[in-house]
Amino acid sequence: MSRRLVFWLIGGGVVAVVAWAAFKPAGAQADKSGPGGRPTVVALVDSKLQDVPVRYEAQGTVTALNSVELRPQVASTIREVHLKEGQDVQKGQLLFTLDGRNDVTKVDQSAADLAQAEAQLADAERNLVRAKEMVRQNFVSQSAVDTAQSTADSQRAAVVAKRAALNSAKVGLSYQSLTAPFAGRAGAIDVHPGSLVQPGSTAPLVTLTQLDPIAVSFTLPQAELPRLLAAQQSGKIPAQALLDQNGTLDGKLTFIDNTVDAASGTIRLKAEFANPKRQLWPGAYVRIAVDLGTDKNAVILPVGALQTGPEKQFVYQVGPDQTVQPRDIRLSRIFTLEGKQYAVVAGLEAGAKVVAEGGQNLRPGGKVTEAKPGGKNDGKSGGKGGPQAQVADAQASH
Repeated sequence: MSRRLVFWLIGGGVVAVVAWAAFKPAGAQADKSGPGGRPTVVALVDSKLQDVPVRYEAQGTVTALNSVELRPQVASTIREVHLKEGQDVQKGQLLFTLDGRNDVTKVDQSAADLAQAEAQLADAERNLVRAKEMVRQNFVSQSAVDTAQSTADSQRAAVVAKRAALNSAKVGLSYQSLTAPFAGRAGAIDVHPGSLVQPGSTAPLVTLTQLDPIAVSFTLPQAELPRLLAAQQSGKIPAQALLDQNGTLDGKLTFIDNTVDAASGTIRLKAEFANPKRQLWPGAYVRIAVDLGTDKNAVILPVGALQTGPEKQFVYQVGPDQTVQPRDIRLSRIFTLEGKQYAVVAGLEAGAKVVAEGGQNLRPGGKVTEAKPGGKNDGKSGGKGGPQAQVADAQASH
């Protein structure tokens, strides 16, 4: 036998061994999870019926119920500033005084004109009384009474006009004093005594923001709109602001927008909270939860049991012969109970045994065996790290 022939025989043997090594493990692995093959070690769970509180959480933005930029209504100069930056103020508290000496003079002049008109009216009414008395005694004609009556009516109208002028002057004077329209917190102040201010200026004198109560604006999927409206009809909808360090602040839902955002498919909502300790601050982000009643007799499963297919979600249901078949389900929502996440599903009856962990490498008709509590996987279940690692991968994929 020549060396060349020996070389070709050895080379062909090596190729055959490599091909066998490449294809045999794949076939063996397929047999393990297929019908009649070696069972895959998985964790199983029974679906349960349970009354589940309907609670939705969303990221919200703290917004003030009232925020106003104070601006002057007349051109004048600042005479006195009665507050400091960042100060809490009460409704009606005096904030700024402008130079109103000219308006004070107008008020005084109008008051004097009114007093004069009232004196003239009193004289005209006395003359009218005398004229009527003289007519009864036939000392004057009726025309004298008519003249006196006309004079009195004219003076009465003059009094009304002068009183209106006085009120107008008082309104003008009131523009020289700026008060807080509601209780809140003052922002930055960019004016000082002597500063010239006028209507239409770019910068306000100060921005006043209400902090108590305060609101949180957030959104929920439009699919929850019917439940939101039904809960609103039945009464107050409780809400909670989830603060740092596990603190909460109780409030209520006060606003459901009248349109759905077509771009995002969400509905805008607003909840109101008492905020005496200033735990919520305008512009800050906060997690908010809304309670919408209870789902009676809901079918629940651990989130790890859910599998995602090309078109829909499903679970592997275990039959009496310990084989698995996919069962299409519809996920309603996910909630947390005692630190664990559960899914509310439709399309699965209560008491169904499904694969909770280790279902990533299963195939329809594959046999399974239940992992012993606290036991170790032998590594032959067809997935890396056994059921626990597979569940971590499944939750990451969701």
